[in-house]
Amino acid sequence: MGRRLKIAISGKSGCGNTTVSRLVAERLGIKMINYTFKSIAQERGMDFKELCRLAESDTSWDLYLDKRQVEMANDVEECVLGSRLAVWLLENADLKVYLTAPIEVRAARIQQRDKGRLESVLQETLARDRSDHERYLKLYGLDNNRYEFVDLIVNTEHLSPHEVAQIIIRAAEQLRIHDEK
Repeated sequence: MGRRLKIAISGKSGCGNTTVSRLVAERLGIKMINYTFKSIAQERGMDFKELCRLAESDTSWDLYLDKRQVEMANDVEECVLGSRLAVWLLENADLKVYLTAPIEVRAARIQQRDKGRLESVLQETLARDRSDHERYLKLYGLDNNRYEFVDLIVNTEHLSPHEVAQIIIRAAEQLRIHDEK
C-alpha cells in the first residue's frame, strides 16, 4: 500500500484546481476536499458574488473557510485538498502542487464554464485576483504570487485536466515508491 498521502493543490481561478483535484482524488481512490466560498454560499443560501464582496471587508469569512478546509483535511488519513491557499495552509501536506495559466487562458476557461462576455469575465478575474491577493496579505502576510516553495508547479495552459492530473499522480506515486525503499 505504501505511504498515506495528503496532497495540496492550489492555483488562481481558472487554472483547473477543482477539476484536477477531483481527478487526482478519484484516480488515487482518496477523499477530495474542495470546500470554497461557493460551498459556503450554497450552504447558507447566499449569492456567491455577494459573499465575495462581504469577504473583502469581513475577514471572518476567509478565516472560517481556511480553518474548515484544514480541519476537513486533518480529519482523514489521505486526501486531496484543492483550494486557493491549500499549499500554504495544509502544512502537513506530503505533496504541494501549484497550477498556473496565463490570465487570458484562465478567463476564457471561466467564461466557457460560467458564460458571459469574455471581456467582462477577464476584468472580473483580474479584480478577483487583486482582491484575493490583498486579503491574503492582510490576513496571513501571505503573498499568493510567491509559490516557488511547492514541490511541483504545473502550467496548465496547453494541458488537459487529465494530463495535469497524471503529472500529479506520477509525483504522488514517486513519493510512495521512495518511502517503500
